[in-house]
Amino acid sequence: MENNIEARSYSNNTRNVLIGLLLGSLVGVVTVLLYAPQSGKRTRAQIQQESILLYDRTAKNIRKAVKQVRSETDRITAEVQEKAGELKQLGQEKLVEQLDRLSVALDTGKNSN
Repeated sequence: MENNIEARSYSNNTRNVLIGLLLGSLVGVVTVLLYAPQSGKRTRAQIQQESILLYDRTAKNIRKAVKQVRSETDRITAEVQEKAGELKQLGQEKLVEQLDRLSVALDTGKNSN
């Protein structure tokens, strides 16, 4: 349960960072448009170049976030598998213990007849 909460929190943080990057970039583009002291053609070329750079940075950050989420998912999965193995072992031990008790009880019942 705790790991699930951590995973959701991590996912929310990653999403918030990506949203912040996109909004910040959008504000930057608008600012460039409003205060550009150059020709429209030159401004459009600059915007196109900045858009390409923004796309590349965003794609890189998304790949990085996906890699981090996958890594965290792999870690959580390994922990869950380890806990499942421990529970299976414990269950098997308890089963053997109960079977031993049953066997002793049956032997005791046979011997008293």
